[in-house]
Amino acid sequence: MQISSRFTIAVHMLAALALFEDDRRVTSDFLAGSIQVNPVVVRRLLLMLKGAELVSVARGRNGSRLARNPSEITLYDVYRATALLEDGKLFHFHERPNPACPAGRTIHAALDGKLFDVQQAMEEKLREIRLSDIVTDMKAAMKKAQP
Repeated sequence: MQISSRFTIAVHMLAALALFEDDRRVTSDFLAGSIQVNPVVVRRLLLMLKGAELVSVARGRNGSRLARNPSEITLYDVYRATALLEDGKLFHFHERPNPACPAGRTIHAALDGKLFDVQQAMEEKLREIRLSDIVTDMKAAMKKAQP
């Protein structure tokens, strides 16, 4: 199981906004070209990010902008905006293990707390990483790649 690509696509979008919004209009078509996805995917994610107050979206070809400074946006913010978690849980446990089986009867007691701890640790780490960190690393990689 993987976390949906919505998360990494959204981080890519936000980083592109931070990198380019002062130099050009950053439209959904521009973002789609950078990510190499259909513009509809970008538009849907923009709506999610707008709902989380991470971006402002102008109609038509005016483009999008960050609603906050990159240092004020954490990867946790992006995760919460895009994850679509059931009941806030990252791991969806199969609903009805067989109670007549010793494994089925005890799996929840053995695993649920551990999965909760894993999710908590991941979310705490996401809270530590800011969009500005990602943008700084991207700028360093771009500079390094220059001839």
